[in-house]
Amino acid sequence: MHRAINRRDFLNGVAVGLGVLGPGFLRHADAAAQDSTGYYPPALTGLRGSHPGSFEVAHTLRDGTFWSTAGNPVETGDSYDLAVVGAGISGLAAAYFFRAHAGASARILILDNHDDFGGHAKRNEFLPQGRLLLANGGTWAIESPFPYSNEARGLMDELGIDPVQLHAKSAKATNGHALEALEPAVFFDKETFGQDRLVAGLPRARRAHGRSLSWKEFLAKTPLSEDARRDIERLEEAKVDYLEALDSDVKKDRLSRMSYKDFLLNLVKVHPDVIPFYQTRPHDLFGAGIDAVNALDCWAMEYPGFQGMNLAPGGTPRMGYTPRGEATEKPEYFFHYPDGNASIARMLVRSLIPASAPGNNAEDIVAAKFDYSKLDTAAAPIRIRLSSTVVRARHVGDPASAKEVEIAYARDKRVFNVRAKGVVLACWNMAIPYLCEELPDKQKEALKYGVKIPLVYTTVAINNWKPMHKLGVGMVSAPAMYHTTVNPEQPTTIGDYHVAPKSPDDPVLLRMLRTPCKPGLSERDQHRVGHVDLLSTSFETFERKIRDQLVRIYGGGGFDPARDINAITVNRWPHGYAYEYNYLFDPEWPEGQAPCEIARKRFGRIAIANSDAAAAAYTDAAMDQAWRAVQELLAV
Repeated sequence: MHRAINRRDFLNGVAVGLGVLGPGFLRHADAAAQDSTGYYPPALTGLRGSHPGSFEVAHTLRDGTFWSTAGNPVETGDSYDLAVVGAGISGLAAAYFFRAHAGASARILILDNHDDFGGHAKRNEFLPQGRLLLANGGTWAIESPFPYSNEARGLMDELGIDPVQLHAKSAKATNGHALEALEPAVFFDKETFGQDRLVAGLPRARRAHGRSLSWKEFLAKTPLSEDARRDIERLEEAKVDYLEALDSDVKKDRLSRMSYKDFLLNLVKVHPDVIPFYQTRPHDLFGAGIDAVNALDCWAMEYPGFQGMNLAPGGTPRMGYTPRGEATEKPEYFFHYPDGNASIARMLVRSLIPASAPGNNAEDIVAAKFDYSKLDTAAAPIRIRLSSTVVRARHVGDPASAKEVEIAYARDKRVFNVRAKGVVLACWNMAIPYLCEELPDKQKEALKYGVKIPLVYTTVAINNWKPMHKLGVGMVSAPAMYHTTVNPEQPTTIGDYHVAPKSPDDPVLLRMLRTPCKPGLSERDQHRVGHVDLLSTSFETFERKIRDQLVRIYGGGGFDPARDINAITVNRWPHGYAYEYNYLFDPEWPEGQAPCEIARKRFGRIAIANSDAAAAAYTDAAMDQAWRAVQELLAV
């Protein structure tokens, strides 16, 4: 268990942490490396996401200490038609929309504090046994609770992305892959449930083919108390109306005002031993447990307990954005690229800077190798400058009449000034008040309201999946462990990328999710606790926790972390996905007065675009906000 892993996962983690540069390794903080031979961030393992070097400058700006040591900015004399702060999907889409209006000669500068573009839509690459395997470092798929708008759908169409067609084609090509035979399972840890036990055949995740266990059969194999087993079976299968005397609208209102935990304890009247089994189920979507998610939202997400309550279809204003959309009929529009929505970011970059990558369609983008030295060249009208943290954006003169905005950014321990006729702040809302001090106080407060969801997307490349095959388990829910899910990356065939394991000897990727939070607090306060947790956790701690968890889950199948792990990438996002309003804790604002609506108002020649501006953590929301921001600037 404690033998060293003398491979890329450990070496890259140490290389990043110590800032050394060995053969094949890159330093996060070395901004000049963007133009150097071999610079290729997707291949980095170790600690990614908000990696060392990406956030420290912003934190000194927040703490009020940056300008005391920064020195005077270097006046570059550079001027642009548009400057974009943030190279995530919203920022890249803003550049795309602006160019469509201004023409191919429009000069656009895109600045980002990370060492790679894409924002949360990051790409992770692995080479176990010399085979290229891809994973998402953030945004997982093209999906949305609501239909894509005309603007977002139009952008997807222009890029040539047809999710329905791509999904059908990949599903057909990978049908019958070997991993399909593996059963979903639950791992009960001894710290919470009294003993370590892996139980396969989770009924709610049963597959369309083959036999799966009934709830009675499944629960009989668990270490749960007799009271818990009885009440879980009743919760999952009984059709009871717990608010029988009320009509559907009143029921929905009542359910929206209680947490799912309270619903279970006070209406369904389950034994308290049931709660740990469900506590972390909402983590992957809400970043908090059942104590901080209302029961009506859980009904929309098809949690158990509502099957006999005769609730009418459709959402209500007191539902969160995602559950309200899930309760709404909509056409299918889904596809999971092997690197998640990083492929969309890559297609936007290739469109903006054609020299950066070969190819011309939605399939060849997956295997396309990007040349990062082409992202920031003097001859190109559009430039993407990485490892550049914007520290100030202010109008040159009175914001009401100014013709330019001055942007200062920190790079290589120096500060540089550039100017632009317009600016799109496509960074995180909570950073904007610190870099744009001239904003009205009311807008600054609104920008600080949403607290982004802290989360970790960990990917572990393993040399083979023999232990999983021996145990017969695939997806594992571990409701009380450090990572709450472990899931083999789904096979995908697209373009020249073909990954569908045929044998247990083939390498696979394991995707793990961690969402740190503190039950009992409001959702936003839980996220604040999670921010501190993630920023204070080293890669070595993550590695130790990952190895311990995997050997406890798969040890019965012979899993040996030192032998079987090829690489580890921990995508740490202390400030992860946009906060969606939660009406257990948030007020019901009048139309136009929600914090995101106040926060995104144009100020002079500065517009704001990001998923925070929609209070919705989805790619189409980021695109919609980009389109709005550009239209606002064009109207100035």
